[in-house]
Amino acid sequence: MLSHSPEWRERIVEEAERALGSPAETLAERLIETRAVIEEAVRLYPPLVAISRAAIEPDELAGRRIRRGAMVVIAPYVLHRHWLLWDRPDIFDPTRFLDGGRERIDRYAYLPFGAGPRSCIGSVFALQEATIMVATIARNFELQVPASYRVWPVHRVTLRPQGGLPMAVRSRIRSGGRRPTFS
Repeated sequence: MLSHSPEWRERIVEEAERALGSPAETLAERLIETRAVIEEAVRLYPPLVAISRAAIEPDELAGRRIRRGAMVVIAPYVLHRHWLLWDRPDIFDPTRFLDGGRERIDRYAYLPFGAGPRSCIGSVFALQEATIMVATIARNFELQVPASYRVWPVHRVTLRPQGGLPMAVRSRIRSGGRRPTFS
């Protein structure tokens, strides 16, 4: 996503420059814009393609009767791009998750890791790790998807780019050696 958004790429690099030289204990808390980029990326390309649940009682959903034991499937990829739930749903816009925006998103409109007691147990760790890794990589490298390459999602166990994700990688480190990532 950052490969196609120079503005956000620079914002993440600047944030990483400020945050990565500080104590590691509070690093994730200082990478607010980077976290918003990660949240927006998993909104557009959620790792879970489908969430299935069995109805424990008869119910009604969108005017349709659901019998007890019926399989109900939710597709986060579709849900996260639904025009009734999201403004400009197909556009990469991390501001959705900034300045209290995350709190204004309906609890069941954003399900990249599921919901309820069976949601992904590692989601908090995954988001924190991804935030720190993206900031570290963005600070040290510029990654660019080739202009001729079209990224297309495919469903395997999780959602992934069809044919992989080729990237041109350029070091941001200037002469003088390596930068420390954090203290």
